[in-house]
Amino acid sequence: MSARIRIAISGCLLGQEVRYDGGHRHNEYITETLGQYFDFTPLCPEVWIGMGIPRPPIRLVRQAGEVRARGVTDPTLDVTDPLAAYADQVAPKLDRVSGYILKKNSPSCGMERVKLYSAKGMPVGQAAGIYAGRLMERRPELPFEEEGRLMDPVRRENFIERVFVYHRWQQIEKRLTARALVDFHARHKFIVLAHDEKAYRTLGRLVAQAGRGRVEERGERYIHDLMAALKKPATRKLHSNVLQHIAGYFKKQIDGPDRSELQDIISRYRRGLVPLVVPITLLRHYLRRFPDAYLDTQWYLAPHPDELMLRNQI
Repeated sequence: MSARIRIAISGCLLGQEVRYDGGHRHNEYITETLGQYFDFTPLCPEVWIGMGIPRPPIRLVRQAGEVRARGVTDPTLDVTDPLAAYADQVAPKLDRVSGYILKKNSPSCGMERVKLYSAKGMPVGQAAGIYAGRLMERRPELPFEEEGRLMDPVRRENFIERVFVYHRWQQIEKRLTARALVDFHARHKFIVLAHDEKAYRTLGRLVAQAGRGRVEERGERYIHDLMAALKKPATRKLHSNVLQHIAGYFKKQIDGPDRSELQDIISRYRRGLVPLVVPITLLRHYLRRFPDAYLDTQWYLAPHPDELMLRNQI
């Protein structure tokens, strides 16, 4: 994959001074680590709708059964509709990106758990930011994540894996054929199985009928269901099942002691004693020794650059 992947992002996370108080929330992990692999498209909806820098702070308010973005000090200020309209404007342009990193706790950009207040200023719950919520409705297949959740190793690996999967899909969707859909699914089967066994079977049946009807419609359904499945965090149990499945490809090539060692390492991973990179590295070693055309195509064994060290932490 030669082209760098493009990610949309809340501009303040890159150090842009676009927050309501003229400040920023620069995140070094994003710029220093992810920035080695991704190009970023910064966006700040509050600036783009003309609120300016600095600007009056806003918060989410429940009013007449609706969630509104209202001014904190000036309750007559209501920017709900402009934020939603800007999301509608941005949504079709996100075909050019493979993921979106949002600012947590923001009444415009927060994915979830943004504080929600009553009209009298009392906390009454949580909700998604107006802009982010509308975007996620319009583009449910696009990987979204908040910068705060990226500090959790499991959520970080999940998001970046989804970004790479979705980017690979973007490379084929405009020239999609039944054969390309079958091949894409075949190469991602183990990744799906590590997230959702039911989706693994459902997607398999969908792809088995790839030659029937319009492939574009089947592709739209496929990517929607695939990305929904990948949102579910992979578990040690499901990863272990996949590892056992892959190990079965080598049962005739490796001797008893090596088989026992491989089984022991998979068991230790399942019990949380070693990270995923340990059994994966051993399986990749055996694949180099005993090449297998099918396993060679599997993205599960190398879903993203090793240098990100994601599998060292899960």
